[in-house]
Amino acid sequence: MKKIITLFLLSILLFSCGKKENNKGNMQLNGAGATFPFPIYSKWFDEYAKINKDAKINYQSIGSGGGIKQLTEGTVDFGASDAPMNDEETKTAESKNNTKIFHFPSVLGAVVLTYNLPGVDKPLNLSGEIVSEIYLGKIKKWNDTKIAKENEGVKLPDKDISVVYRTDGSGTTYIFTDYLSNVNADWKKDVGTSKTVKFPVGQGGKGNEGVTGVIKQLEYSIGYVELIYALQNSLKYANIKNAEGEYITPTLESVTKAGEVMLPQMPESLTMSIINAKGKGAYPIASYTYLLIYEKNKDSDKGKLIKSFLQWALTDGQKFAKDLGYAPLPADVSKKALEKISQLN
Repeated sequence: MKKIITLFLLSILLFSCGKKENNKGNMQLNGAGATFPFPIYSKWFDEYAKINKDAKINYQSIGSGGGIKQLTEGTVDFGASDAPMNDEETKTAESKNNTKIFHFPSVLGAVVLTYNLPGVDKPLNLSGEIVSEIYLGKIKKWNDTKIAKENEGVKLPDKDISVVYRTDGSGTTYIFTDYLSNVNADWKKDVGTSKTVKFPVGQGGKGNEGVTGVIKQLEYSIGYVELIYALQNSLKYANIKNAEGEYITPTLESVTKAGEVMLPQMPESLTMSIINAKGKGAYPIASYTYLLIYEKNKDSDKGKLIKSFLQWALTDGQKFAKDLGYAPLPADVSKKALEKISQLN
């Protein structure tokens, strides 16, 4: 009987060890957050799985606010946000999880003003004054004199402008409202910069996907989305006047330029705004987007996998950015980010 019991217990032990090893061989990381970088992150996770076949990375595109919330609650292995966590968010998350939170810039992208304007094929020119007054409800018609003045020769319709915005906690909204606060004192005072603001006019859509869907269906509408969503859905988008007074088309080159002219000001935290960067050819509504990582991971195997993925994403993974409408990180930023990875425990 003792031999039978011993063999039985041994078989359970061997089964448990085998099961644990199997789980390690098919480890899953769970992340959540920004919709802005969702296309490039999806590509990265697929490509990385080809290199490390044991790695499964699941990502919920729920908005930056949702990503920060889940990271704070400890329900994900990493978060993602276009807006750096503020002091209060960081303090709460670090206190709850008993570890520091690091920000790793992943790529640069552009927020564009996209519109559904029947009969107008030429890209519109829009200044910060015009965009902010549209979203403040001061410019109500497409043929308003201010818009017409910047678009000579374009036959603008005598139609009401339907304003569309994000309803969820959104890093894209943070970038966009940061721009509006930068170019319009009334917006800065009355509405402000945040992932969630009370828009004076318009209707909402959830996520970049939701805003894109509303724009496609609603004639004479205007909204803000990440560039790749406009490209993928064949939506028109505007040239935006930059700090040098140039009308700039959102492109990889103009977004890269915005990052380059601000490089000397990059802090050790690797978080900074490049909104309305002063430099010839710089697109004014450009931004880094960030992966939010625990300095110390409770699961050492997951921690090692996250470090390995980050090192790949910040080097070989950058080659996938351009085809998806993102600008790769400047070399100096990649170098600083790679150095910071070594601090992860």
